[in-house]
Amino acid sequence: MSETSVANTLRRPRATRQHSEAAAESTSTHVGELDTAYLETLLGYNARRAALSVIAVFLQRMEPYGLRPVDFSVLTLIAHNPGITSRQICTALDILPPNLVGMIKSLDKRGLIERRAHPTDRRAQGLHVSAAGKRLQREAETTATQLEQDVSKALTADELQTLNHLLRKVYQS
Repeated sequence: MSETSVANTLRRPRATRQHSEAAAESTSTHVGELDTAYLETLLGYNARRAALSVIAVFLQRMEPYGLRPVDFSVLTLIAHNPGITSRQICTALDILPPNLVGMIKSLDKRGLIERRAHPTDRRAQGLHVSAAGKRLQREAETTATQLEQDVSKALTADELQTLNHLLRKVYQS
């Protein structure tokens, strides 16, 4: 699936809150009158449903910072890896270079990052967070940590660690 298709899939609105709560309360594999038992055996279906739930909360909580999930990921990588290049970000986040250009421009225009000459590669620029970017990124990271705790409250700490480990195994294979 192309990156655009994945992004559009993740942007689709989730079911209404009332419908989601009713489905969550149901112990069967039926949503309303629909049998979802087979779909619930599929990793992709479950991963997408979980992602949509987390992303909905993420979008709401990150709105004050003006950050979408990918913006947060890019800013966080830059904050934790001063001097990182666009190429390294593309590799780490599986983003096509043309798609990253606009994000970098936007973060730069907002004064959240700075571009500096790369110390070893004359063709590349190292990316660094600005003072304003550091403040915003720290606040957003605290918010992200709290929202992760909130959306995963049905899991024990060990279950969450196992889930993250297993998901990494899927996408790193």
